[in-house]
Amino acid sequence: MKIAHLLCIPVFLLTVHGGNAAAYDQDSIPKHDTFTLLSQGLVEERVINVWTPENYTTNNDSLIVVYMLDGGIQEDFPHVANTMQKLIQAQKIPPVVLVGVENTQRRRDLTGPTSVDEDKEIAPVVGGSAEFRTFISDELIPQINKTYRTSSKKGILGESLAGLFVTETFLLQPEMFDFYIAFDPSLWWNDEYLVKTADVHLDKWKGTNKTFWFAGAGIDGIAASARKLSEILQSRNQGNITWKYADETNEEHHTIFRSTKEKAIIWTLNNL
Repeated sequence: MKIAHLLCIPVFLLTVHGGNAAAYDQDSIPKHDTFTLLSQGLVEERVINVWTPENYTTNNDSLIVVYMLDGGIQEDFPHVANTMQKLIQAQKIPPVVLVGVENTQRRRDLTGPTSVDEDKEIAPVVGGSAEFRTFISDELIPQINKTYRTSSKKGILGESLAGLFVTETFLLQPEMFDFYIAFDPSLWWNDEYLVKTADVHLDKWKGTNKTFWFAGAGIDGIAASARKLSEILQSRNQGNITWKYADETNEEHHTIFRSTKEKAIIWTLNNL
């Protein structure tokens, strides 16, 4: 069951496998920059897409940066960029720079180690999240800060396996970003390791203020883990975490991203 769901992600694959293809085909590709970054740590080239708001060239403001996974032109980048533009124009969120990281080996990069045999069946290589996180922190973020006018505030968003990576980063390296957005994160990975060890990781926090929005769709085995994490956060009542869990029982795994992304982005960027 879990692997079957996993193989239907990311969202852009719906256009291949016959899901809601028409909706995704409607996304226009906004004006953006694309560059290739040769990663010393990953030993491969990574394609990066960057969208800036319309008034970026007419002022000198330093902007919040939103990093997104599944950030290729044939992935979720066009839709998220268009969403950001719409929300900025409506003055529902402040202007941001959107940075999309295109996939090479998605299941390798977005998963942590696992001892579960079923997990290991999803790809020839899994468990590379630590190396991918180092690429983002040590190579990509410095390059973005060097090239664009960025403020000190930055965050990351992703869905499903990418949501797993977002949540893992939130728990293991909270200092990396100021805000985290995870849509239906695959927290069942490695027998719910992140959920089972959440208290341990949260105990190590040193007073840094973070914002965390996450949501679970109405699918058995996926949303259940997210609900458990929300119960842990509720019981701790930790003052340095501003968080919100959206229990989207009427949504399916392949619909939750589009149906909730606006309220997720609005809530998060207005609670920094």
